[in-house]
Amino acid sequence: MSAPRLIVGLGNPGENYRDTRHNIGFMVLDEIARRMGAAFREEKRWTGLVAKFAGGYLLKPLTFMNESGRSVQAVGHFYKTTPEQTLVVYDDVDLTLGRLRFRTNGSAAGHNGIRSLIATFGTQEFPRLKVGISPEGGRPAGERMVGHVLGKFRAEEQTELQIVIQRAADAVLSAVDRGLEAAMNVFNRQPES
Repeated sequence: MSAPRLIVGLGNPGENYRDTRHNIGFMVLDEIARRMGAAFREEKRWTGLVAKFAGGYLLKPLTFMNESGRSVQAVGHFYKTTPEQTLVVYDDVDLTLGRLRFRTNGSAAGHNGIRSLIATFGTQEFPRLKVGISPEGGRPAGERMVGHVLGKFRAEEQTELQIVIQRAADAVLSAVDRGLEAAMNVFNRQPES
């Protein structure tokens, strides 16, 4: 498994969605760009915000979650990156806030952004970093799910949120520097309290 060349953070554009749980992918990419000294610029032809770094590109699609694949495919085609070289950072309701999990493939598991990418790529074989967004005790069920993922983090979750954004940025930068397998070995372990 080689180092990723295109890092994608999933989220929804606009102020209404800015600090919602579903936008944690955007939050992580903002932190990565800050650390790299990289600046996002809007690329209308790709419907996304793109930043360049020494080994590749950062992308925040502005297509809304369920159309993310369109933007990712356009950027990947232009920069000649394959799905296997594309690392996707996104929210996972099945993980508690503070947990991270790298995967090299898998189904969408109900996530519309990942569903869009699988449909566009024509494969489930692309790496991803899942970032937990659910409180202790697990994810809400049924209709409460939409309100949960589109809701903002609670005041008492802010400290843990900042910690997990930093850890997720560490994880992505480790994958870029040392390769995906090395990053998986470190960051798929439960963090110490």
